[in-house]
Amino acid sequence: MTAQPIGEPVDASAQAAQAAAIRRRARREFWLALVRRPGFIIGVLILVFWGVCGLLGERITPYDPFNDFADGQLPPSLEHLLGTDRLGRDVLSRLMVGARDVLIVAPLAATLGVVLGTFLGLLMGFYRGIVDEVLSRIIEAFLALPLIMVALLALVLFGTSTVVVVLVVGILFTPIVSRTVRSAVMVERELDYVTAARLRGESGPYIMVREILPNILGPIVVELTVRFGYAIFTLATLSFLGVGIQPPSPDWGLSISEEYSKVVSGVWWTTLFPALAIAITITGINLIADALQSTMRE
Repeated sequence: MTAQPIGEPVDASAQAAQAAAIRRRARREFWLALVRRPGFIIGVLILVFWGVCGLLGERITPYDPFNDFADGQLPPSLEHLLGTDRLGRDVLSRLMVGARDVLIVAPLAATLGVVLGTFLGLLMGFYRGIVDEVLSRIIEAFLALPLIMVALLALVLFGTSTVVVVLVVGILFTPIVSRTVRSAVMVERELDYVTAARLRGESGPYIMVREILPNILGPIVVELTVRFGYAIFTLATLSFLGVGIQPPSPDWGLSISEEYSKVVSGVWWTTLFPALAIAITITGINLIADALQSTMRE
């Protein structure tokens, strides 16, 4: 075997293979550290439970959540574990199927907001100057508005279809995400690897997408997780106000809107259990987000 002469450049393929091995080892260590956190496991189990409920739907519910009517406003019992609503529909069955809308619309809205916010944040943080000034002023003006009022106005103007709800909630999240990404990009753009890419003559879009973006994926993933929780709460609020997901959907926020006035007459279960479902789901998502943040800091 011939020794490599002193001063001869190291083979590029060997460098790439070594770098890939280091990345794989880092990813493996990250996931091993993550799954050791009880909060992460609890959060995942909560989402898996609701995911199974939403996916299988009527195939696993004890009653038909839409067409199986019993006596109205029955309290929790062995026959109806969480009672029945004002129309005699089983509350447990409607909670299980209601997870479907939550786990479809909320992730779509959160993903849209993070994608748009990441795009704007990359532009502002990398180019700075006039691009940053103009976009920052627009974002600040948008954030100065009461966001729920903006959402209400948009849904009244453009309708309350699922597509419109996803677009409106996603756009609401865009400015907040863009500011987080902008801050991360401003740190990365001053590092040596970005300077080296500029010296190689790489274009701005190439540096943003191929160099900077992979190095800020951690904050983006955490932001996506956090926005998912906020999306559930926002959708529930809009449904409660009557401009979110519409009947006959068993959406949790809509169920609270339809039943909360009965609490004063002692019918508490039709409001309490959907509210608990929202709270438990958001708690599970926050546990996952906290675990991700803690693991990334280590």
